[in-house]
Amino acid sequence: MTTKKAAPKESFESSLETLEGILRELETGDKGLEESLSLFEKGVVLAKALTTQLEEAKHKVEVLVKEGKTGTLTKKPFDETQE
Repeated sequence: MTTKKAAPKESFESSLETLEGILRELETGDKGLEESLSLFEKGVVLAKALTTQLEEAKHKVEVLVKEGKTGTLTKKPFDETQE
């Protein structure tokens, strides 16, 4: 019985470069309809994956906040609604 290994997850930067390449190819306008649709579908999938990665990174960001009179620094989750 053979088990398939999951393909290694492409880095954010690599995925972004791939998406940019797809965009360049589509902008040339020299692809046929079927190939253009295929590239578009790949681009949409990549864009969704990149958005998910950005959201995950945003949730991991922490800020250091000075607390109380002692001025000790504590980590707090980043809240983009606060300034």
